[in-house]
This record gives sequence, structure tokens and C-alpha cells, in this order.
Amino acid sequence: MVRGARQPQQPRSRLAPRLTGTVEKPPRKRKGRTEFAIKEIMSSGGAEDDIPQGERKTVTDFCYLLDKSKQLFNGLRDLPQYGQKQWQSYFGRTFDVYTKLWKFQQQHRQVLDNRYGLKRWQIGEIASKIGQLYYHYYLRTSETSYLNEAFSFYSAIRQRSYYSQVNKEDRPELVVKKLRYYARFIVVCLLLNKMDVVKDLVKELSDEIEDYTHRFNTEDQVEWNLVLQEVAAFIEADPVMVLNDDNTIVITSNRLAETGAPLLEQGMIVGQLSLADALIIGNCNNQVKFSELTVDMFRMLQALEREPMNLASQMNKPGMQESADKPTRRENPHKYLLYKPTFSQLYTFLAASFKELPANSVLLIYLSATGVFPTGRSDSEGPYDFGGVLTNSNRDIINGDAIHKRNQSQKEMHCLHPGDLYPFTRKPLFIIVDSSNSVAYKNFTNLFGQPLVCLLSPTAYPKALQDQSQRGSLFTLFLNNPLMAFLFVSGLSSMRRGLWEKCQEYLRKINRDIAQLLTHSRSIDQAFLQFFGDEFLRLLLTRFIFCSATMRMHKIFRETRNYPESYPQLPRDETVENPHLQKHILELASILDVRNVFFENTIDDY
Repeated sequence: MVRGARQPQQPRSRLAPRLTGTVEKPPRKRKGRTEFAIKEIMSSGGAEDDIPQGERKTVTDFCYLLDKSKQLFNGLRDLPQYGQKQWQSYFGRTFDVYTKLWKFQQQHRQVLDNRYGLKRWQIGEIASKIGQLYYHYYLRTSETSYLNEAFSFYSAIRQRSYYSQVNKEDRPELVVKKLRYYARFIVVCLLLNKMDVVKDLVKELSDEIEDYTHRFNTEDQVEWNLVLQEVAAFIEADPVMVLNDDNTIVITSNRLAETGAPLLEQGMIVGQLSLADALIIGNCNNQVKFSELTVDMFRMLQALEREPMNLASQMNKPGMQESADKPTRRENPHKYLLYKPTFSQLYTFLAASFKELPANSVLLIYLSATGVFPTGRSDSEGPYDFGGVLTNSNRDIINGDAIHKRNQSQKEMHCLHPGDLYPFTRKPLFIIVDSSNSVAYKNFTNLFGQPLVCLLSPTAYPKALQDQSQRGSLFTLFLNNPLMAFLFVSGLSSMRRGLWEKCQEYLRKINRDIAQLLTHSRSIDQAFLQFFGDEFLRLLLTRFIFCSATMRMHKIFRETRNYPESYPQLPRDETVENPHLQKHILELASILDVRNVFFENTIDDY
């Protein structure tokens, strides 16, 4: 995840050198801090001359690997955050060293205990670094299997109580290492939907923070309590609970499963484009977040991933497996997660994605951001005259609102206008805008004739609908979990598992029929069909139409600004207002016993 151009979980040591070259074996003579540290350790255990040469070499080799691993790990922060190729060799070298270090401490544990004084928290620190490496490899590649690898190392730390003795030492910096480990473990569990583990970890973290603040008079107590508040709010963001018969909560996953996207009919003519890259941008004021990941970003991230597959939990370097070991299914699209980026940062990442986009591939841009509206009337109506969405700036923020004054005749310089995206329409572009000024992006002109689609959220929601904006946008919820969004607008807050699964099955039927409506339409813009060959984009398009049809049939969504829009426009009578689709929505409402909140004869009510 990136806040601007930094990943939040990276170490930030100012002393970390930039390393080049591969790491193979320790040199014959190594002077400096490692040699000094070895002498200190050896002499503390007794006469240095009494130590066998083999054991002396074991400690020397371990210290070398430990020192080199720390240098390489700290150097990760200097790698460019954009681009998909420059970083791979550096990650490979770092994994090499940590592989050797982890196996080395396992093979020589007794000698290291006796001669080096190896502590369990130091083993935990190595395992934690390996977990972080896997997590950051996931961020770089979007391959969810590496989340499982990170989880396995973080779990081992907890199960083997590597950090259990930290609290007995009078060193607050060691306790902070433990707290940071918990925070990182929680992020990985959230991304894997392991909510039961998350709740256990939050309780343990809360106890650790209380003990930490009680023992040490620290200045970061408020910050750690804020971490607890953020994760608690994140866990409770979903507006509907699915319950087992014993009232325990069912954890549902919204990643793309085998039966997720509607299958294409035989002979169906659609484009052969595939989604290769996605920028997921979050810049909404006051929205629930954790670790620089807003709820909207989290939901869209999962909508663009397949269910994880388990890799063999070995210290193989990611990306280095033989082709025979690679999954046969197509990989997830690569993603950049940008939390409150500035305009220049956003444009830098956009340019990098555009540059590296393979042939016959699609770039997706998801914008979840506060709307910026035009000031005054303009003589022209070009792509910079309708406003857009806000990017980050260095202005003072008070209660979530930017405090600034500017000439009303000037345009907002921290706004991403539709015109700013024109250069990137030279390649296939799929845009989703969730904002109070999303409609600014329907004023596109397709200058280069490449496939271009914009899905645009409602600009306002009915007042009668309970405001959930802090817990995430309703529009993005429809794109991530359409059944949960349908239940929410129907006034339901909980559901039994059996009924949930029955509705999910019916929703899959609705998606199949929506896919047929799109592909059989005679008046639909060909851009939609160009994107329809990709599973992720096909699912987003069918969910968008389901969302739009649901809102148009709902009794409290009565204003035009309550409805999603698109560029190019969809033929309403063949898609979002199709009687066959409306019949399906009423049937779903009947299954849930909420038919009364929808109009029966929707078309006649316009």
C-alpha cells in the first residue's frame, strides 16, 4: 500500500545503506561493527580462546547473515514504488539471505544459544521480517497466495510465543516491535478475511498496549489507542451480518471464485482484452480506514482478486518457481493502492502503469474521493470545466475540510479533472468513480477510438437511507458484495446463512441474465462488449447494472442524482430498465420478504 510514494509497513531507518550486487557467501575477513559485535558476544561468555573454531565460525556466519539481511531489508524502502520489474532482483537477493538465515538458526540453535545468546524475540524478529517480505511481495504482485505465506510466518510467531519474554525486559523499543508485529498480522488477516483471528489479535493487542503504557511513560499511547479504534471500526463496517443457527457470524469472501463471473455463451462475440493493471485510489474524508487502506479501497481490492490458493509453505523465493509449479489460471491484475496521493504522485503511478501495460490489456482506475465542483459559469464546457475529484495537498485540515482561499476564477489545482485522464485513453481504459461529483466524468470524449468505459456512482443518496458514508460507499458495496448492498437498501441488518446462500444462488442467475441482456443488445456501445471478455470486468459490469436497476425500482431512490450513470450511456430499455431484469429483482425481494420497498410497475412510474 502506498501513501503517496511510501509503503506504510516499510522500515524507515535513515542509516540503511543502498546495497548492490548479489549476496553469496561471507568474506574471509569482515571488519567493522559485525566483527566488534562478535568479539563482545564471545568474550561475555568466557575466555575467547576456549571457544572451538567451528562454533566461532558458526557465530561469525550468523552475525554476517543477520547484518546483511537487515541491510537488504532496510534497502527495500529505497526501491521505486511504481514499475513492476526493477525491484524483482533486489527482492530475490533479500529472500536469498533470509532463507539462509532462517535455516541457519534452525540448524545451529544450540551453538547460537550458548555462544551468541540468541533470544526467542530475535528469532521472532527474523520470522516477522520474512512475513513482511511475503506481504510486500503480495503488494507488488497482487498474488494472494503470498498472503497465505505471510500468515503462516506471523502465526508461527504467535503459536511459539517468540515475543513472550519481551515484556520482562526493560526496553520499550522491543515492546514496540511486538506491537507493530500485531498490527501487521491484523492487516494480513483482514485481507484474508480471517475475522475470528482478527478479533483475538485485537484483544491481545489491546492488552499489550495497556501493559506498555502502564510500564513506560510513552508519548505514543494516543497513537496506539487510535490503531485499536481504527481496526474496531473497520471490522464493523459491513452493514449486514450473516449468521449461523447458533448466532455466530459467518465470514463471507468477496473475491472472484470459480462460479463468480457469469460464463460466456458459446459463440458470443466479445473482446479479447484482459485486465492487467489497476489503480485503487482512496481520498474520502472521514471514511473508516486501517493501515492506510480505506473501506472502499479494501472492497475494490477484493473485487479484483481471485480466491487465494495455498502454496507449499517453504522459503522458496516468490516468482522463482519453475513453470511447472505455477498456477495454470491467469494471475490477478496488478494493483497500486494509493491512499490520499497528491496529484503529482497519482500521475506518476498512472504514467508507470500506462507505460508497462501489455498489448491487448486494460488499465482500470478506481477513484473513491471527495468531489470538487466547478466555481461559477464558464464560457466553454471542456474537460476541465466540470470539476472532478480531490487529490491530496499540504493544506491544513480541520474536521476533515480543507481550509483555503483561492480566486473563484481559478480552477482547483488539487483536482483530478476528466481532462487529466485524456492522455491515458490511448490504450483501453476502464474507470470507476465513486464521488459526489462522479458525473463530471461522463463528459468524456473518446479521442483515440480505444475502448473506454466510465462507471459513475450516484452523486447523492436519499435522506431516508441511514447515512453509512463513513463505513464505505453504497455504490462500491454493490460492486463488491451486491447481495449485502441489496439487503441494506431493503432495511435488513442480518440474515441466516441458509437464506443468504439461497439468495446468492439466485443472484448468480440474475448475473447470467444480465450478461445475456448486454451481449444480445443491438444498440449497446461496443466499448462495453470489448471489456466483457475479462472475468473481473464482466462481473463489475453486471453488478453495476444490477445496482442501477435496483435503485431505479426502489421507492426512496426517486431523484436522478440517486442513480448511477455511465459513459457511454447504456440503453436503458435493454439493460437497467429491462422488464425481465425488473421481474428478477422483485422475485429476489419476495424471497427476502421486502417486496414492499420496491415499485411493482417501475416503468409506468416514470
